[in-house]
Amino acid sequence: MEERFLQMEERRLQRDLEAEERRIQLEQRRFELERDHDFRMFNVFAQMLSILRQGNQGSSVTGVAPNVDLNQAFSNATEIGERMSEEAKALHLGQTRSDRIASVHGSCYRADFQSSPYLSVRGNSASIVWTSSEEGYEVYHADKYDEDKNPSGIINLGTSENKLCFDLMSKKLTQSSMNLIEPSLLQYPDWKGHLFVREEVARFLTYYSKAAAPLKAENVILLNGCGSLFSALAMVLCDPDEAFLIATPFYGGISRNVSLCGNVKLVYAYLDSQVTGSCTRPFQLTVDKLKKALQDAQSEGVKVRGLILLNPQNPLGDIYSLSELQDYLEFAKRHELHVIVDEIYMLSVFDDSATFHSVLEMDRLPDPQRTHVIWGVSKDFAASGIRFGTLYTLNQDVIKGVASFGYLHGICGPMQYKIAQLLRDRDWINQVYLRANHERLKAAHTFVTDELKTLGVPFLNRSAGFFIWIDFRKYLRKGTFEEEMILWRRFLEKKVLLSPGNSFECNEPGWFRIIFADKIHRLRLGMQRICEVLEEQEHEILNEDKDQLCQSESEATVDSTDEVIFVSHHQEPTSSGSSTLGDLIGLLQQQMRSSDWLQKNTVGQFAQEKPEVYDVFSKLVGKQ
Repeated sequence: MEERFLQMEERRLQRDLEAEERRIQLEQRRFELERDHDFRMFNVFAQMLSILRQGNQGSSVTGVAPNVDLNQAFSNATEIGERMSEEAKALHLGQTRSDRIASVHGSCYRADFQSSPYLSVRGNSASIVWTSSEEGYEVYHADKYDEDKNPSGIINLGTSENKLCFDLMSKKLTQSSMNLIEPSLLQYPDWKGHLFVREEVARFLTYYSKAAAPLKAENVILLNGCGSLFSALAMVLCDPDEAFLIATPFYGGISRNVSLCGNVKLVYAYLDSQVTGSCTRPFQLTVDKLKKALQDAQSEGVKVRGLILLNPQNPLGDIYSLSELQDYLEFAKRHELHVIVDEIYMLSVFDDSATFHSVLEMDRLPDPQRTHVIWGVSKDFAASGIRFGTLYTLNQDVIKGVASFGYLHGICGPMQYKIAQLLRDRDWINQVYLRANHERLKAAHTFVTDELKTLGVPFLNRSAGFFIWIDFRKYLRKGTFEEEMILWRRFLEKKVLLSPGNSFECNEPGWFRIIFADKIHRLRLGMQRICEVLEEQEHEILNEDKDQLCQSESEATVDSTDEVIFVSHHQEPTSSGSSTLGDLIGLLQQQMRSSDWLQKNTVGQFAQEKPEVYDVFSKLVGKQ
């Protein structure tokens, strides 16, 4: 036994020694793997940047989003070895665009992103999506403007929130009738949402969408926000690497919603500012454009499973007519596409001259089983912090699939009760809230558009949503997305946050979205800061190449788009006879500010002969 015991001890010591050696070897191997991993990541992102540059030429023609498969990219990374391309070397030396942005999955990606060895491929993918898309938003939260505490902070005119109705909503949501705590509200609910809430949502949508027939609670699903609904629909309608069709520019958050978990792509139908062919307004969506984008995607082997429509449209503010909706839905039916209609700005149409039409208003849907409508309280009720989104669909298979995500994205019981009480009080909604909200939105919109007219900046003049789609192209010397991002950063440095067109997948550099649903004193200060940046930008351009600028702006004056964008208030063709005096004066200002005609032709002529006329004329144009 003693001899046996000694043998066992020897074996144990030997195993310990071997284990220690293995541990050292594993530590060394882990160090080498982490080092190789970082190097491979570096090369992969260099490859991605190269692919995206090629995609900007190829995909922008075909309309298929330059959506790089990160899983495939990482799996192929082991084949790269230690060969470092010229692109990677340039990237390492900081000689490329990598320190700015690269467009992947429809979002702005920071190429200086550092991968983590602690995360999976999916984890790193999610991190880069989040870090890049939230860059400006994080900077804003670290330096928020406050009239008393931080007057030099950032004014956020980039995030689509209604900040005009806090007084109305806070008073309503704090009423005693809005608060109830009972056992059922503190227990697990039906994952589709409490039945009494879905019944209230059905009645609410029936009334405000002017539904042809009463909507049913059994067709309603509640999740914590419309982003969760987009993500769930992507998961249940598409397999990985399949796609939805969507017109650009569009709200860029949809890209993240459908790709983050579902790895679903977006196929782009690019809309242009030029009014050509059968179009009657800038950035008009037509069936022909949808058809071309679908055909191009199919030719590249991309399976498209659905069409996404935003109505009212973000960031354009367009409202689709019933005939347009009919055309889009019939197109989708012909190609067996699901249609997701986002109507989250349904009640945020603030001018009587514009009329919103819901898909639910249609007597007969071309394909009822493939038509799904989304709405939520975040926009129409100025409550983006309350995560409450609704889906209405007749397809019970979709209902079951999306309902399974209620376990992860449900809404707490007391909040469901509060929202049900809110939606039930139709007298307050119609007589108090909507009336005041529309008046405030219209006043804020008028203030910002008047400022833009004074600056001579073209824009889309619409009456829905919280945003204005503005044209800063003349402030870009070469008209590139790199310049667009530089201009965006200049705005941010001047402490005002806007949203660049690239984040909406606009294919024309220089367009920006500005949010006007804010208090006038913040809008005034924000516009002052914007004006300062534009003046500095214009001065730099003139100093760099005045001759080239004059030539390009002379060509721009014959571009009919500027007149249509600047003058058009309604979504119909605009004739000179229907233009208002203010619109025409604004257009005249814009055209004259874009050239040096005033200095060349008036200073030496009637400026001396009739100084009082020249003085008035100069002030009108804004040269003094």
